[in-house]
Amino acid sequence: MAKKYEELSKVVLQSIGGKDNINYFQHCTTRLRFNLKDRGLVDLDTIENADKVLGTQWSNEELQIIIGPAVAEAYAEICEYGNIETETAIDENLDGEHKKLTVKSFFTGMMDGISGSITPLIPMMIGGGMIKVIYLIANLAGILPETTSTYQILFWLGDAFIYFFPIFLGATSARKFGANQGIGMLLGGLLVYPSFITAATDGASLSIFGLPVYVVNYSTTVIPIILTVYVLSKVEKTISKYCPDIIKSFVVPLGSLLVVVPIMLVVTAPIGYYIGTYIANGVIWIYETIGFLGVSILCALLPLMIMTGMHTMMTPYWTSAFASLGYDPFFLPAMILSNFNQFAATLAVSLKAKNPKIKSTALSCAVTAIVGGVTEPAMFGITLKYKKPLYAAMIGNAAGGLIAGLLKVACYAFPGSGGIFATVTFAGPGNNLIFFIIAASIGMIVTFALTYIFGIDEKEV
Repeated sequence: MAKKYEELSKVVLQSIGGKDNINYFQHCTTRLRFNLKDRGLVDLDTIENADKVLGTQWSNEELQIIIGPAVAEAYAEICEYGNIETETAIDENLDGEHKKLTVKSFFTGMMDGISGSITPLIPMMIGGGMIKVIYLIANLAGILPETTSTYQILFWLGDAFIYFFPIFLGATSARKFGANQGIGMLLGGLLVYPSFITAATDGASLSIFGLPVYVVNYSTTVIPIILTVYVLSKVEKTISKYCPDIIKSFVVPLGSLLVVVPIMLVVTAPIGYYIGTYIANGVIWIYETIGFLGVSILCALLPLMIMTGMHTMMTPYWTSAFASLGYDPFFLPAMILSNFNQFAATLAVSLKAKNPKIKSTALSCAVTAIVGGVTEPAMFGITLKYKKPLYAAMIGNAAGGLIAGLLKVACYAFPGSGGIFATVTFAGPGNNLIFFIIAASIGMIVTFALTYIFGIDEKEV
């Protein structure tokens, strides 16, 4: 009996140059991700025209095939069909490749590292964010007073995923870069160790091996541990290469820690801290300087940021915003509004299009966007593909973002899923939730109307 993705497995593996052309193969929420030895062997047209493929793109040197929410099932069948080990580390041969370092390659590599490290944590972020929603709504309704132990425990749980982010990222970034996950978590644990944070709070001076340690509170940070684990991956491989097998089991972890801990505390963590701080401060400066216009502009540009993966660079900002303010008035409201407008655009296409396959694909993308908050299928399968719906969504984003900025709408918990269920994360002081609904409604009306009026060229590829 043929499996659901057997034909897709055959087409994809043949069109990428076969199993032997794969360095590593993994997937995220909606995409199959291939790092290939020779991208010249790829037949992109055949892949794009395959059934169940919503689109393709190159991100740095990675081929991404957009499947949608069912990507995990497709991934498993492709691995089984091609006898490919699931979630394997990057091929050692990659270490021998010396590519020219440019500003563009550094920037895209950084985005890829951040994205690849954060993506596995999305379920945790969804769970933690929705826990916050539950106790906030229960508290506002008078059901769960702040004085109860249940409220306190839920509060701690909702805060834990942000506070201990460096530990979680220590594991996922190690997996991304091919380092030991336990060592990655241990390094993250050092950054949030209570005595270290106390030293940072007290302004204490520390040193390691005679080198001055930059002592700050690294809880809720993102980039410091990712940079550190990237260095760890190189150190581990170097030590392992020259270490005899008989003592490798203890020399590699011990040697890696002795080398990497000073590098982390003196170099990578401070650099990552400043990068994250400057990103957060830059975003806050934009918001404080141009206010509601900043929200409108960011919202309009978000589809382009998501398509290129640049939205992951905003993680240091919103984690800092939640840690310091308790809410985010800028990025998350814009992102959720943008998701809603992708729904509006694809819904309009599903109603206006005459081609049954386009109607079906558009409707599926609309449901995925509004229910699951996953917009890549909508963007790559419909709005970007046919252009006009993308422009309509960007105009709708600008309109919705303008209203949200004027009304000072803020998100009070990480929504995880940016779909309809994210609405509850705007339950906060005053009329914040009502103001969000107004902004979202205006944005969707504008997007839907423009998309329906201008339609699409159904002959476009």
